[in-house]
Amino acid sequence: MAQTQPVLEGNIAIHDPSVIEVDGRLASFATGVERAGDGGTPRTKYSPDGITWEETGALPGGMPAWVIEELGLTPPNLWAPSISERDGVHYLYYSGSTFGRNNSVIGLMTNEAFDVSHPASGWVDQGLVTRSQTSSDYNAIDPFRIDLKDGTAWLAFGSHWDGIRLIQIDPVSGMQRNRMAPLPIASRGGGAIEAPAILERDGYFFLFVSFDACCRGVASTYRIMVGRAESIRGPYLDRDGTPMLEGGGTEVQAAVGRFRGPGGQEVFHRGGEPWLAYHYYDRDAGGVPRLQIAPLHFDDDGWPYLDPLPEGEP
Repeated sequence: MAQTQPVLEGNIAIHDPSVIEVDGRLASFATGVERAGDGGTPRTKYSPDGITWEETGALPGGMPAWVIEELGLTPPNLWAPSISERDGVHYLYYSGSTFGRNNSVIGLMTNEAFDVSHPASGWVDQGLVTRSQTSSDYNAIDPFRIDLKDGTAWLAFGSHWDGIRLIQIDPVSGMQRNRMAPLPIASRGGGAIEAPAILERDGYFFLFVSFDACCRGVASTYRIMVGRAESIRGPYLDRDGTPMLEGGGTEVQAAVGRFRGPGGQEVFHRGGEPWLAYHYYDRDAGGVPRLQIAPLHFDDDGWPYLDPLPEGEP
């Protein structure tokens, strides 16, 4: 039998997953539950082996007061948290907004004693990193941090409007440096593009994004796309040479069988190798969003691909 992406078990209901490995064990973070008693803060899961997952609860403390004050309203939940680590400190970026609007904020929590088996514990909120206004041509949600081999750190973000943006952040504080204007790195001219994640590998920077519609259950048309550049700043081109700023993108994963609308992806490292975490809407379970993780492979031309999905698996 040909190798397929892993078949995950246990509690894998999730949306906008971010995954991290610590000593062979994994934890995930995801968009909070709307109007839940926990304040809609990010939800967490734990897995000892990457296959079987268990729910480990929402981050305590409720909706941060600064988010409510900054937005002028109480959002129903926090979106698309993204976890990373540098020099023993774990960083969790998250976004606050309301659907269809770009009055949005990106915040940061830090954890100096992260316990992968209790991923909801130990986080300290550090407040606002960056934001967009209704007058902006971008939307400050879906953050993703990347720490480069040269020691710098960057935050990619964006959804719809005029696409994906990039800012430089201080590697230690995690906050924006120099208040640089967000740099455009991918756009569909107002079309649906979001959820950026960047991988540095073999002299290239690979920008993964989601095209088309999420959040519609089995009617979702999300698909995972990629382009690459020789600089973190771009220009990112797809396999055919089309700039991602002009709508380009090479497909990595589209719907197959019961796996509808794959997207909301993030890159993480497992055993030192790059993997992709994403969600899909399970056609055979009424469109429940579920977690999938899979190793990234690279062809002879250096382009990433995934193993086939296990269509016949329950």
